Amino acid sequence: MATLSASPSPNPNPNPNPNFRSPTDQTDHDPESLPQMELHPSSDQDPTPNSNRNFHAVLPTPPEATAPAAAAAPSLLHISFNQDHGCFAAGIDHGFRIYNCDPFREIFRRDFDRGGGIGVVEMLFRCNILALVGGGPDPQYPPNKVMIWDDHQSRCIGELSFRSEVRSVRLRRDRIVVVLEQKIFVYNFADLKLLHQIETIANPKGLCAVSQGAGSLVLVCPGLQKGQVRVEHYASKRTKFIMAHDSRIVCFALSQDGQLLATASSKGTLVRIFNTVDGSLLQEVRRGADRAEIYSLAFSSNAQWLAVSSDKGTVHVFSLKINGGSPGIDRSQSASDPVTSPHSSLSFIKGVLPKYFSSEWSVAQFRLVEGSQYIVAFGHQKNTVVILGIDGSFYRCQFDPVNGGEMTQLEYHNFLKPEAAF
Repeated sequence: MATLSASPSPNPNPNPNPNFRSPTDQTDHDPESLPQMELHPSSDQDPTPNSNRNFHAVLPTPPEATAPAAAAAPSLLHISFNQDHGCFAAGIDHGFRIYNCDPFREIFRRDFDRGGGIGVVEMLFRCNILALVGGGPDPQYPPNKVMIWDDHQSRCIGELSFRSEVRSVRLRRDRIVVVLEQKIFVYNFADLKLLHQIETIANPKGLCAVSQGAGSLVLVCPGLQKGQVRVEHYASKRTKFIMAHDSRIVCFALSQDGQLLATASSKGTLVRIFNTVDGSLLQEVRRGADRAEIYSLAFSSNAQWLAVSSDKGTVHVFSLKINGGSPGIDRSQSASDPVTSPHSSLSFIKGVLPKYFSSEWSVAQFRLVEGSQYIVAFGHQKNTVVILGIDGSFYRCQFDPVNGGEMTQLEYHNFLKPEAAF
């Protein structure tokens, strides 16, 4: 296994980066549920890995001083939130960076001295384990490999190889999920043992979602038909197929406990919320009337709100009206809860006019640059959302849960600017 930096300190419990927590830190995690991967060798599931000679045969060791690499603004290859939306990771053309959302600051970076493009960075909450996949014109690793990086040891402690490019990776404390174009692999985190393989329809975006609650694993991925999603309930060993849309699925999100699923299709006008247990449609909300590309969907931690970002340059927040009428779900709202999503003013004649006029619309909105790509999540402060742009923009906004309307911008940064002070 090639190392990316100098050998770890002789200290029996080194922690070169105090911003990452140890896998056995009891503040955030149950120590019995976290991976202890340093005890296990790397794994190669594919006897014929990609041998493209454009990739580095020997992985470069990052220098101690990285000032030259920081002289110019990097090219952003990837952005994603961690599992609780408190941090986000950015893969760039010569390394990767980790940022805290509130307060906003850069907490970690690793720059490589030659090449070094990282196309996927998947965090595991705030602990020291990361999953990395090479990307960009000069990848640090072949894009058909998932490298498991331990920042306490400053090296890769495992790898998974495949016959085709990795589209995305999802991490849980007990599982690694690797998404290829038409297949998904589920591994045990402790020993990299392959547990499950799933066939999907063509999935170039690497769509996949896994529950992050303390309970059993729920995994959602595209099915084998256009508009279909597949839900795997691993505790009950049940598979549920949901025909969510007539058009191709382009985005979906799971609630933390895995009981609610929000989906959007290539039309981008409607978002549907399903019960993952029985597949029933619980609610349908409308982003707009014209076609749009949905970039991200996100539930709030209590599944009371749903945020949506699209290429129309607007982030919408919808109120969810989930009640106890569906199996396994009890989120009934009390009289003191916020107002629900507004309806069209013509909804009183919904039996005569098209369905558009009786749609549920967003409670709050935030305007951005149209055409640019943004992802969204709910902040840790009440009624706040965090928005990340592929141009390096970071917004933190607040919405009024009662009166709705335009959100208030609380904060803005460009996290790619080298002169930015963190």
